[in-house]
Amino acid sequence: MRPPEPYDAFLLVSFGGPEAADDVVPFLENVTRGKNIPRDRLVEVGKHYYDFGGRSPINDQCRELIDAVRADFEREGVDLPIYWGNRNWDPYLGDTLEQLAADGVRRALCLVTSAYASYSGCRQYRENLYDAAEPLGADAPRLDRIRHYFNHPGFVEPFVDATVAALESLDPDVRDDAQLVFVTHSIPETMNAASGQCVGAPGHTYVEQHRDVASTVGDAVAARTGVSRDHELVFCSRSGPPQVPWLEPDVNDHLEALAKDGAAAAVVVPIGFVSDHMEVIYDLDTEAAQTADSLGLAYRRAATPGVDPRFVSMVTELVVERAAVERQEGVERRTTGVLGPCRDVCPADCCANPRGERPALCEEGA
Repeated sequence: MRPPEPYDAFLLVSFGGPEAADDVVPFLENVTRGKNIPRDRLVEVGKHYYDFGGRSPINDQCRELIDAVRADFEREGVDLPIYWGNRNWDPYLGDTLEQLAADGVRRALCLVTSAYASYSGCRQYRENLYDAAEPLGADAPRLDRIRHYFNHPGFVEPFVDATVAALESLDPDVRDDAQLVFVTHSIPETMNAASGQCVGAPGHTYVEQHRDVASTVGDAVAARTGVSRDHELVFCSRSGPPQVPWLEPDVNDHLEALAKDGAAAAVVVPIGFVSDHMEVIYDLDTEAAQTADSLGLAYRRAATPGVDPRFVSMVTELVVERAAVERQEGVERRTTGVLGPCRDVCPADCCANPRGERPALCEEGA
């Protein structure tokens, strides 16, 4: 038995996605609430979803992860019920926290399906948790968040194997010259500057963490294949008004630059994503693949961790780790790369909300 005390529940926190064509515009209205985006524009953006039957894969992937984690908990003797709540679609966090309270849960440990530090990937979820818990008053369970896991071996090692497999699927004539293209979701430059920024910390953590993972994966792939390859961190899924600077280069622009420089092949490694949700299957498997084909560039996309057993075991390990920390017991914190383990509790001023201060859970003093 691996004790989970003081926790009596595990909560998976995710983004959510539509599960039918009629869900698409209401889902996008949830995502963009407060931004005054016309409905016609949302219908246009929704084409990405309609091309796949109006169903995002992300909810099904959460269900698969929950099933896998539940089985791993049972194998490891971690006796915790598992709950699931989303930011933007059913099951909504508010409904899920009502269920936790009704079930008598007093303290739950949360895993967010975003591995890196930023406002949209961390603090916004913590604000969402506050909004969901606040109406429950004294009945609300205490919520803690598992540390950022971008550099945990259970997240990184599946990318190494997936990248090697993608390289091996290329024609031998181009394999050794293939470039590695590490991809994550673009965010506004100001959001990156504020990521991880707090007392004594300079910010820009979002890009720094991704570069650490890219270097770790690139070095491991070179050791496995005997070939050192150039690599670059690029971005996808830019949105928002054109006058607002977002992180660049875009993956499609980078593929064009590679082709112009004479590259014959590219392997895209989506290190910013836990599973193959819409940004992966549309932005990379559809749009970027079409760009590469038009350029005559051999193209492969490495798999995301999904329900890789190492990723699933990582979840269990981090639950046991955090429980031990709360019991003030010594614990090993496994990481790769050079940045070391992230803190368990965010400073109150970390990853500031670009629209102004809002209360959030899972932070110092909360």
